[in-house]
Amino acid sequence: MHDQASDGEGIDDSDDHYGLPGAWFVCADESADEDFYQVPRLVAHVDEGTLAALTDFYLSFIPAKADVLDLMSSWISHLPTDVSLGRVVGLGMNADELAANEQLDEWSVQNLNQQPTLPYDHDSFDIALIVVSIQYLRRPIDVLLSVHNVLREGGSIAIAMSHRLFPTKAIAAFQSLTVEDRMSLVRYYLDKAGFQDINLLDCSPPNADPLWIVTARK
Repeated sequence: MHDQASDGEGIDDSDDHYGLPGAWFVCADESADEDFYQVPRLVAHVDEGTLAALTDFYLSFIPAKADVLDLMSSWISHLPTDVSLGRVVGLGMNADELAANEQLDEWSVQNLNQQPTLPYDHDSFDIALIVVSIQYLRRPIDVLLSVHNVLREGGSIAIAMSHRLFPTKAIAAFQSLTVEDRMSLVRYYLDKAGFQDINLLDCSPPNADPLWIVTARK
């Protein structure tokens, strides 16, 4: 990510964006997110090869018996079916999508752009996941601060990204920055939220949609 803080130009001095430009966090459609997500979308947002690569990544990333939080979840969580997990909890925007997700033990609906604090106890989960959705968060560091709180010590987060998005709802930064700068931006989010051991991974399979994953540990 290009360092804009060094010359002070374009920086929002308020605490809302933790030193990042406020203009990065606007989107074309300022209407309520609840309206946009009211109709369930029971579709895959990247192709099958990419989803298979994501599931393969989870095989090595998620330990057996782990309690998993799937943030910004939908009708499928892409978790491996041959690993015995603990509690799997989903939080998303559409009740019909979440109810259709057979991998979730429980779920809740919450607009993280309006309420970034998660409704879970401190030290509740071993793993947190965000799949092709980080680009919609307008208060991402506040959300990740709450993720840090609900993860147990030594717990990990994986934020998966690709090149597809809803252009009217994705923040401006994800529509103007390069892939490298987007990944660096997510690294910045995680660093500001207190995470350690941040890694930027290119897990893209051949002849499929790209898959970039940023991981970190509490």
